[in-house]
Amino acid sequence: MLPYTYQIVVYFQDTLICTCKMKKLLLPAFVLLFSTRLCMADNYPKNPNIDIRHYRFELQLSDDTDLISGKTDITVFFKTDNIQELRFDLINKKEALEGKGMEVSSVTFDGQNLRYTHNKDALFIQLPAPSKANQEITVTISYQGIPASGLKIAPNKHGDRTFFSDNWPNRARHWLPTVDHPYDKATSEMIINAPTRYKVISNGLLMEESSLDNGLKRTHWKQSIPIACWLYVLGVAEFAVQYVDNFEGKSIQTWVYKQDRNAGFYDFAVPTKHCLEFFSDYVGPFVYEKLANIQSNSVGGGMEAASAIFYGDNSVTGDRSVRWRNVIIHEVAHQWFGNSVTEYDWDDVWLSEGFATYFTLLFREHAYGREDFVAGLLNAKDRVFNFYEKNKDYRIVHDNLSDMSKVTTGQTYQKGAWILHMLRDLVGDEPFKEGIQNYYARYINSNATTSDFKREMESISGQNLDTFFQQWLYGGGNILLDGTWEYDEQKKEVVVELEQVQDDGFLFTSPVEFGWYGEGDVQANIIRKNMEGKQASFRFSVESKPEKVVLDPRTVLLGQWFFQEK
Repeated sequence: MLPYTYQIVVYFQDTLICTCKMKKLLLPAFVLLFSTRLCMADNYPKNPNIDIRHYRFELQLSDDTDLISGKTDITVFFKTDNIQELRFDLINKKEALEGKGMEVSSVTFDGQNLRYTHNKDALFIQLPAPSKANQEITVTISYQGIPASGLKIAPNKHGDRTFFSDNWPNRARHWLPTVDHPYDKATSEMIINAPTRYKVISNGLLMEESSLDNGLKRTHWKQSIPIACWLYVLGVAEFAVQYVDNFEGKSIQTWVYKQDRNAGFYDFAVPTKHCLEFFSDYVGPFVYEKLANIQSNSVGGGMEAASAIFYGDNSVTGDRSVRWRNVIIHEVAHQWFGNSVTEYDWDDVWLSEGFATYFTLLFREHAYGREDFVAGLLNAKDRVFNFYEKNKDYRIVHDNLSDMSKVTTGQTYQKGAWILHMLRDLVGDEPFKEGIQNYYARYINSNATTSDFKREMESISGQNLDTFFQQWLYGGGNILLDGTWEYDEQKKEVVVELEQVQDDGFLFTSPVEFGWYGEGDVQANIIRKNMEGKQASFRFSVESKPEKVVLDPRTVLLGQWFFQEK
């Protein structure tokens, strides 16, 4: 296995979502049995006997220093007896981070100091007594430090000092003591004491905004829906704020830099409400207390923090660009997929990114027409195969992911979306929609796995989807086809010869459609066949020689091909 470093640039429909340095580990081209995949999980040290119910973060921010002082109350529920230690993620202050990182000054429970150790970026707390099943306690952690990551304290594009969170995928631990993994979701509060000139945005509802002594202001937000730690959000800046509209009694808001007030209010006025209406109808209820679109300098594209979405410094253009319109749709779709229904571990991150990408396309079809939808699919296909040229073994569902720099690639987005598109075609539009609704209803505000999603789709469609999920999600490779057609005048049949010519070691079983056009036909006459194995020959009756025969006339197959008349 040969490691090498390369630059990953993740695009979504011509839109830059993120850019990061990643190390790619070349994997051997082999496929394990599907049943073994069902048990995979990334290697985070999960503790299923403990459930974090609530975080209450209180932070002191200053214009004089980047040092933050924090106090976090963590409410823990014990599912079993005899747990004697709690573990949380919190980055240590260290020379390797140029003296940045957090230092814990005390841990208390019920007014009593608890013993703890804080090293190797983990905080271990010794409980005063072994736990009892169904017991709930709250511990308080006091700490301070300069964040090396996770909370960006820096000037925005106008040169104004700002504070913006950047937790994806596991950087909340740089500034917040948490179980920093999507499997353990919790409600939260964010209480910020900062200079009066700032406005503060976070998850949930605004509970308090009060002037304090010494030119400080206290702002208190409360999120009553459990979410994963990467979705905890903080934005502190000199914002202009607009209350745009409401959806089912929930506020739709815009937060942009004061200098960008006019352009930002114009840009973010649409299409958020339309998205909320569409996704609520197609998928299920929007669960959060508000939805705010926020200009930020901590992300390049968009970041889907629950109820409070971040968009990059340059997202405000004043012309409602299609590029940023599509980012808005994508991040709103995440409120259902990734935020409400969250992957249980990082191996299944496509349940977030692939879903949000495909549901962006579904909204585009609904709002802007079929041509826009198909254009998005074809653009996504090009990106899939550009990536595939150098990463032929890459599979969507990871195998015990340990390196968070590899949590997403363009394949997670675009190929994940295409897999849903092919699944929709395989099971049918209505069963697909009903399966999505059942999946969402079952795992709303909770966690799910790929096998959970598969089970819902099998239940509603009555189909065995083992082969489909195995080859598209748990295996690598892509379909490349070489084919010809000719007309047999004597038998009045079109004869198709087709061969899978990919050299990646994978062969696919897949429906393949052919469209033939007679004289004057505007729409194709569609014939559907099943491709099994490397080579296949198909015949179908046509009264006279077609004007032309095309492969995949409805744009439902993720593949590339050379197909011509023989």
